[in-house]
Parts: sequence; C-alpha cells; structure tokens
Amino acid sequence: MLSEPFPATLDVRKAAMRKVSVRGVLKPTDLPRLRGMLADDDGSISVEMAFGKDDQDRVVIDLGVEAELVVTCQRCLEAMPHQLSAGNRLALVWSDAQAAALPRDLDPLIADDAQCDLWAVVEEELMLALPAFSYHDTEECRQSLTAYADPPPVEEAGTDAPNPFGVLEQLKPGEK
Repeated sequence: MLSEPFPATLDVRKAAMRKVSVRGVLKPTDLPRLRGMLADDDGSISVEMAFGKDDQDRVVIDLGVEAELVVTCQRCLEAMPHQLSAGNRLALVWSDAQAAALPRDLDPLIADDAQCDLWAVVEEELMLALPAFSYHDTEECRQSLTAYADPPPVEEAGTDAPNPFGVLEQLKPGEK
C-alpha cells in the first residue's frame, strides 16, 4: 500500500506537458465534505493521477481512487467498513462552453487558474462514487437489531383480558 502523502495542489498544465503521474494516500479527515458522509474517521484513500494530452491537445487527467471507508448501515444504523473503487478521465476546461463541447468519454474539470486543488477533485470523485444507501449483510443486521428488541410478551394461560370495546355493548339498541 502507498504511504506517501498525496499533493494538495498542482499546476495541471505543466504536469500534462511533462506527462507526470502522482500517487499517494489521503485520510478521510483530509476531505471535510466527504467526512460528513462517513460514520468514522478511520480508513485510507489511495489515489493515482496521470496527466497528459489527448489527440485533440486537451489536458486530460486519468484518475484512479481506491478507498477503505467507514459508512453507516441504513438498516441497523451501525458503522460498517466499505471498500470503494472509482476511476474517471477528466479534461481541463476554462468555461462551461468548453465543458459542453467535450466528448462523452471525458468529464470536465473547470479550472479557475493554473493551480488545481487535487484533494477537491478526489473528494468529488469519492462523493459521486459512494452509494446512496449502504447495508450490512442481512444476517449481520438481524444480529445487531435483536440486541435492541424487547423480549416477546409472555401470555398467561386462562386469563381473559377485558375487551376495550365492552363499554360500547351498553350503547347498542335492542337487547338490554
């Protein structure tokens, strides 16, 4: 597993001209918006980015992310580990018009200046890749939920409980 930290920013145009590849590791605590979607700060995120140019002379970034995160099971509300893989090919653009003109196999990365916040790119990719709902295996959730369940009520034999609607019998017309 990678252990070097992943750079926070990079001049992507210069990196593309030099065909640079960067890789490293992030922690969930490094990504504040993603952190809010997680159950725990444990985990690790391995990132690899390769910068280059395509045949149309566009700056492109091949992004690969492997993450081990802790999310909340939506069935039992307990923390659960979740492994996630995400990959994407991004093209650096400067406007919405350029983004609209990209082919379908490229997603736009709109940049305001030469320095790009790589952590934000990784964070966005992980947020998009996280499932809307995470669940344990059904049996794991059942075991977890039985700890919260009350024991089944014990019925006593021979004891008839009073009918809560017995009072209404007196209001019936006819038989008295």
